[in-house]
Amino acid sequence: MTDTLRRTTVTAVTGLGLCLTLLPAGQAQAHGSTFVPCNDIAALKAAINNANTSGGSITLAPRCVYTLTQADHMGDGLPVITGDVRITGDHTTIDRNSPASFRIFHVTQGGSLSLKSITVRYGQTVVGSSNGGGLFNDRGSLTLIDSTVRNNVGGAGGGIWNQLGTLTLKNTTISNNRAGFGGGVATNGTMTMQGGTLHDNTGGAWGGGLANAGDTKLDSVLVDGNDAGERGGGIVTLAINLKTGPLRLKHTKIRYSIARMDGGGIQTGADQPTTLYRSIVSHNTSNGGPTTGGGIANSGIRLGLFIGTTGSPRREESKGNSPKLTPFRVDLIQSAVVKNHPTNCAPPNSVPHCDAAGSGRH
Repeated sequence: MTDTLRRTTVTAVTGLGLCLTLLPAGQAQAHGSTFVPCNDIAALKAAINNANTSGGSITLAPRCVYTLTQADHMGDGLPVITGDVRITGDHTTIDRNSPASFRIFHVTQGGSLSLKSITVRYGQTVVGSSNGGGLFNDRGSLTLIDSTVRNNVGGAGGGIWNQLGTLTLKNTTISNNRAGFGGGVATNGTMTMQGGTLHDNTGGAWGGGLANAGDTKLDSVLVDGNDAGERGGGIVTLAINLKTGPLRLKHTKIRYSIARMDGGGIQTGADQPTTLYRSIVSHNTSNGGPTTGGGIANSGIRLGLFIGTTGSPRREESKGNSPKLTPFRVDLIQSAVVKNHPTNCAPPNSVPHCDAAGSGRH
């Protein structure tokens, strides 16, 4: 009986050794997930490639920084997401430290990427030729939970460019990103943001925090301290590649944002409804003159943006000498537009009940 037990033990150990040899170097299986040791970039790329093929989840080391020093290919720091990839960290960071310009993540059509407790930072696309400095979701699915996207730079969508994809943000912070259009996020797909903040982002032209051309819902979000070189310090609505969609805000605050021309808090620029429910627009500033919209600008000017695979985003704007423009639909439901400079809403009467909005509940 002793010999039998010994033979069984040897067989079991040998089998375990064979299982371990099947894993790529630097990786280990932990509770059904591939664990990638701290800052092992080769192992991280291998894990993503494996997940693209067979699915499964990837676990990163807690409080670790994974630094990319060169692009994986074609301006993307990591392998393109083509399958179902789930990456979980614990206050973990993935960033770029390289003289070369590249974004961190790129999701393609049919791909799905979920990040939990991950910070994506220092991504940068080539100025004038690419978009989505931190993450580019091209007709795929992108979900961020308890995560942060910060200090990224892109042509459109400094933090995230969501092109006809599905973007879901839960308790996520989008901050200190820069782009010509949509400093924090640019989207012409579907976007849902629940909790979290869009703060201290910069749009060189339109949309400091958010450039919305899709079906977008913000619920219990703080849009704070964003800056636009021209229009829409906090948020701008527009058409991107001829796509537009409604903007719906619920229990959301837009405050302390600045536009150099018009629309300190919000600039409407597309014929889609903008709805604020129990939300507040306050302490925003427009520096374009005494009659511009510090809180909400709704003059009927149509804003359009064309984003290709290469080249700078091309913009179109209805001119001031066009026939009299009709304001777009803005609904204030138990919401307040107060303490903005120089006006709360402009032109006068362009946002129904704006003058009385401060008395509403929020």
